[in-house]
Amino acid sequence: MSKIKNNLYFKIGGIVLIALLLLIPTGMIKSIIYEREQTQKDAIDEVSEKWGGEQTLQGPVLTIPYTRYVKEVDKANGKEKLVQITERLHVLPSKLNVQASVNPDRRHRGVYEIVVYKSVLHVSGEFTKLDFKDLESKGHTFKFNEATLDAGIGDLRGIEKQINLNWDGQKIGFNPGVSNQDVFYTGINAKVAISPSDDHLYRFSFDVELNGSQQLFFTPVGKETDVVLNSDWQTPKFTGSFLPDQHKTDKNGFKAHWNVLNLNRNYPQSWTGSSYKIYDSAFGVDLKIPVDNYQKSHRTIHYALLFIGLTFLVFFFIEIFQSAGIHPIQYILVGVALVVFYTLLLSISEHIRFNSAFLLSALATVILISTYVRAILRSLKMSLFIAGLLSMLYIFIFVIIQLEDLALLIGSIGVFIILGLVMYFSRKIDWYNLNQNNPEA
Repeated sequence: MSKIKNNLYFKIGGIVLIALLLLIPTGMIKSIIYEREQTQKDAIDEVSEKWGGEQTLQGPVLTIPYTRYVKEVDKANGKEKLVQITERLHVLPSKLNVQASVNPDRRHRGVYEIVVYKSVLHVSGEFTKLDFKDLESKGHTFKFNEATLDAGIGDLRGIEKQINLNWDGQKIGFNPGVSNQDVFYTGINAKVAISPSDDHLYRFSFDVELNGSQQLFFTPVGKETDVVLNSDWQTPKFTGSFLPDQHKTDKNGFKAHWNVLNLNRNYPQSWTGSSYKIYDSAFGVDLKIPVDNYQKSHRTIHYALLFIGLTFLVFFFIEIFQSAGIHPIQYILVGVALVVFYTLLLSISEHIRFNSAFLLSALATVILISTYVRAILRSLKMSLFIAGLLSMLYIFIFVIIQLEDLALLIGSIGVFIILGLVMYFSRKIDWYNLNQNNPEA
């Protein structure tokens, strides 16, 4: 039994096995993080169902039905016949202007925080004179009395007040739903008066008071689309197919301006049927909560094996240089303490800011392990050494998770330096005679 106890390879194998087994509870903690993320998403969905979800203003699009004749084969006698079919021409505005103001608010479901907002959108623009002569000469008969102006809205539950359309000087009420689903699936529509004989622009405008959650997007359907968005939210994330041409963010909020041309997107100013979908060109703002504790917890736990491995390696060196005997159970207890750090971090960060949660969790872990080392080795010097080492490791990880863009670079350099230190302090160990002698560094 004593031979097994003092066998170097048995000792190393046991330490490696314990470190690998500790990856099992580490993986379980990762699952808990994913579960809490999903619970947060469910809380966001619950609030969105009652308030209004992520909103996208699509359009407006002018839709004009028309009929034409096509040849079909009569199955009864095999002869060709002319059949009248109805299709729709979709026309986009030549100019589209959107002035939007967003007033965000934070809501809570348990420990979860959700961003909702009230927005006021002033939408205006114009359609150039429409030329139908070429199509009419091909036998297309337009139903101008059935023309509609459709505007897509992501979640209709967010509409606060009735919406009225000012169309070419006339006030028209919008109806719920879209007149067709060729371009978008949910929204509002209004019947408008147009005539192929009109020789002027069709100007339109309407105001929308819209509740939503997290995101507000727009689609650049104008030949020239101009969007101005302002809010008192201090941490916006501009996203989608286009970034703003100009934006300013300070302690009072942000203001952003987009100017998008038809040449910047992949669909024309008019088409028939469902040939194109316009959502892929959407752009806007994500009202991002500054601290995402789950994302940072994920990034932190990726270094669990590094923490456990380095701590066990230091304990192993202490055994070699100090002729101290550390039992495998003591390795296990220290390893479990390192793993419990991540559960502390996850649970505390749901109630306070992540940086403060990291500090408290790391401090508690360092005190626990260093106190335990003092008890088992009966050495204040070794206890302080372990406390200093763990503190440096936690500071190293903390710096990495703060520097998102430089995380890989800093992490690689840090690991390289740690490897160099290990190689330096182990350079004089005679591994072949380790069971007989205790070398000096």
